Amino acid sequence: MGVDYYKVLQVDRNAKDDDLKKAYRKLAMKWHPDKNPNNKKEAESKFKQISEAYDVLSDPQKRVVYDQYGEEGLKGQVPPPGAGGFSSSSDGGGHGSFRFNPRSADDIFSEFFGFSTPYGGMGDMGGRAGGAPSFARGMFGEDIFTSFRNAAGEGASGNAPRKAAPIERTLPCSLEDLYKGTTKKMKISREVTDATGRPSTTEEILTIDIKPGWKKGTKITFPEKGNEQRGIIPSDLVFIIDEKPHSVFKRDGNDLVITQKISLVEALTGYTAQIATLDGRNLTVPINSIISPNYEEVIKGEGMPIPKEPSRKGNLRVKFNIKFPSKLTSEQKAGIKRYLT
Repeated sequence: MGVDYYKVLQVDRNAKDDDLKKAYRKLAMKWHPDKNPNNKKEAESKFKQISEAYDVLSDPQKRVVYDQYGEEGLKGQVPPPGAGGFSSSSDGGGHGSFRFNPRSADDIFSEFFGFSTPYGGMGDMGGRAGGAPSFARGMFGEDIFTSFRNAAGEGASGNAPRKAAPIERTLPCSLEDLYKGTTKKMKISREVTDATGRPSTTEEILTIDIKPGWKKGTKITFPEKGNEQRGIIPSDLVFIIDEKPHSVFKRDGNDLVITQKISLVEALTGYTAQIATLDGRNLTVPINSIISPNYEEVIKGEGMPIPKEPSRKGNLRVKFNIKFPSKLTSEQKAGIKRYLT
């Protein structure tokens, strides 16, 4: 069979599309020549082989031919009619032959990641493959982009221009930001081309309006804000909301949860909770019920704003961590028995 593409990608023969993508992503980043300057020749060979394996196995028609005829089948056997990536010819005797045309390893990498070098994630993309723009620090002095992910590129039929893969970046927000809403500003620098195809660099400030009540995972899309390149539609830039941990509150859907430490005496005789809200108000919550370890005090309308109805809010749930005494004297035990019975 020649080269075993399944072994090259380290997947089994039943590997699904997601398995192939995960394997290619890991191996292509590991063996990209730019990441192996001291071992460039071997890296180039492995990178080319990894890319060719992914090119074949991720295409259902090429994979059928490979599974049936092996590597030699791709070069000489007859695949199913209309198989992509093959060119046809005739020997004049009515027998068609087909030859597999492997794509450039760099082209496959660019299509998959949206840029053509592993070092392009946070800096100059050089206008490659509709890559990511360069990002400066947030206008509020915080580096609000801590990671990026690039989805696989979408193919295009015929001569229609291909759209580069979307560029996704996390946007960390405090719980206060998500409670009150806020505006984040980000300065980007990206490559654009004029009517003659000449590239130039332009800077732009993007305004991101965080709405009250937004949850982790909310996406904000700026269409076609990636680098421009002839023949390729620039990437969409997608910000994904992430929620920073809070020192006092935890979020549970539209509810806020806070835990108060109290003594056993307070749990039995009454307790008044003093709570500073996320928007700076002070709540005084008297609790006259006996507070058991599983007791919750629910304060309606003091949770997170509900995104589709920002005038409404979830609830604030107060939980309790009751501190029991480590030991009691005989007199104390007798007193407790006397009063509780």
